[in-house]
Amino acid sequence: MKAVIAENLIKTYNKGSVKALDGLSLDVEEGTVLGVLGPNGAGKTTVVRILATLLSPDSGSATVAGIDVLKNPEEVRKVIGLSGQYAAVDETLTGWDNLIMFGRLYHLSAIDAKRRAVELLEQFSLTDSAKRPIRTYSGGMRRRLDLAASLIIRPKVLFLDEPTTGLDPRGRQDMWGVIDELVKSGVTLLLTTQYLEEADHLADEIAVIDHGKVIARGTSDSLKRQVGGERLEIVVESENLAAVKEIVARVSGSAINVDEGLRQISAPVTTGSKALIEAAKLLDEQGIHPLDIGLKRPSLDDVFLSLTGHVAEDKKEEEVLVGRGRGKGK
Repeated sequence: MKAVIAENLIKTYNKGSVKALDGLSLDVEEGTVLGVLGPNGAGKTTVVRILATLLSPDSGSATVAGIDVLKNPEEVRKVIGLSGQYAAVDETLTGWDNLIMFGRLYHLSAIDAKRRAVELLEQFSLTDSAKRPIRTYSGGMRRRLDLAASLIIRPKVLFLDEPTTGLDPRGRQDMWGVIDELVKSGVTLLLTTQYLEEADHLADEIAVIDHGKVIARGTSDSLKRQVGGERLEIVVESENLAAVKEIVARVSGSAINVDEGLRQISAPVTTGSKALIEAAKLLDEQGIHPLDIGLKRPSLDDVFLSLTGHVAEDKKEEEVLVGRGRGKGK
């Protein structure tokens, strides 16, 4: 069963001069994680805001948990959770008070709001800091509290819009662990990110979007296969570059890439370890001892560059426009 369906969504800004979504369609199977991967401004936040009933499309349709997003937004809000790019908590309140406030906003009784706050503080390892003002929290703690607030009502579908933005590598890893645990509980998750390794780690499937359209979809492995097979990479001393170029060209049979600064020669290979063994044998025959030699599988960075023609850090006007109208509420 499809927990989320979006069909031909179009959204423009500046009286139609900027097209944030250009006929975007996607769906998410119940109980799975779809990673929506794209650079800033590709349309990720716009589609999340539409699915979460915070923004109306110019045209197109969408359902969440079988409920029409445009016709019955109030019903949709009863079954979803949302954590945006920026923590939506009140810095002047404590973590405890924030969760109680969100519980009451979701119309929980005072007793149920307190009970749920206790559960979430424990789940997100925030019990010891529950009575501290949010302004004293680290970035990672704020993001965990924001995610906890989005789970007050135990949503069927959870939208996470770039949940690790602004976190350091350790904080990002910690947040991944929290999200992994949520997924195990059976929550359907739509996750937007521009961190390629994040999509690789968390998502069952990945939808790559650019300029408001889905341009590719599949598992991480299937997307990588679209780019091609493995690459043979060899790093040598500068004086051996010319000889190694000939060896790699012979083994690969394809166009080779030479980075003289890194003293690295690489080329795609179709025979995997056989190509690696053959290259090592030819190097040994010529008395060349590489500084490094190995096979590299295509990364999601390679996939994105291959599909879009640009890297994932490009900035576009859509991000700025959506940011101006971004609300703080759930």
